[in-house]
Amino acid sequence: MLTAWEAARVVPHVETSVDPNGAVRHVDLGCGIGSVLLMIAYKHPHVRSVGIEAQEVSFELAKRNVSRNRLTWVELHHGDLRDPEWVERLGRFDLVTGTPPYMPPGTSTPSPDLQRRFARIEMRGGIEAYLDAAGRLLTDAGRVVVCADARHPERVARGAANAGLQILRRRDAVPREGRDALFSVWTLERSSGAAVRTVEHAAPFIARTASGARTRAYLDLRAYFDLPGSRVTT
Repeated sequence: MLTAWEAARVVPHVETSVDPNGAVRHVDLGCGIGSVLLMIAYKHPHVRSVGIEAQEVSFELAKRNVSRNRLTWVELHHGDLRDPEWVERLGRFDLVTGTPPYMPPGTSTPSPDLQRRFARIEMRGGIEAYLDAAGRLLTDAGRVVVCADARHPERVARGAANAGLQILRRRDAVPREGRDALFSVWTLERSSGAAVRTVEHAAPFIARTASGARTRAYLDLRAYFDLPGSRVTT
């Protein structure tokens, strides 16, 4: 939700350059079951969204989700974002999103559930692979919104530099007040070769209070997408 929220707020400020009708073209890398695609489509039905997913079970679930929500303008492709041939097939996009796994192989016990394993462990690459694909797909005036492990921001910086991107903003996601950030949502643009921008450190998103109650920020996030459960509980 937090990645989709950041991306949805970027949409009105993206300069379109590839669609003849002036519509924003959006691609979600490793779209999984389609969560980000559905949320972007809900908030911005004029956006032309495309999803690419390599895992067959997730791809089939994404197709069902798109169909059940009657999102006839959303395209889905069964393929690997690391395959350079997909760049030629998909074209260029004004907005690129991604929620990659952020546990390198060997750092955790793989789940026996294949879908969970690929969603959590970097079996097909992590943030670097996503940024590399984003750099090849992004238009000159576009934006990239991705999430990554907050404990290793250097991976985002390194991946962005290698992909010809520069970081605009970072927002940390804190699971509970007083704890360290679990992951960060990053907004990037294509590097112009000029002076390096100062990265904006947006106010952290805190999901729960120290006592465990849902925060107002969390409830507002759900309300933004008109999801149930936006009342304060104690």
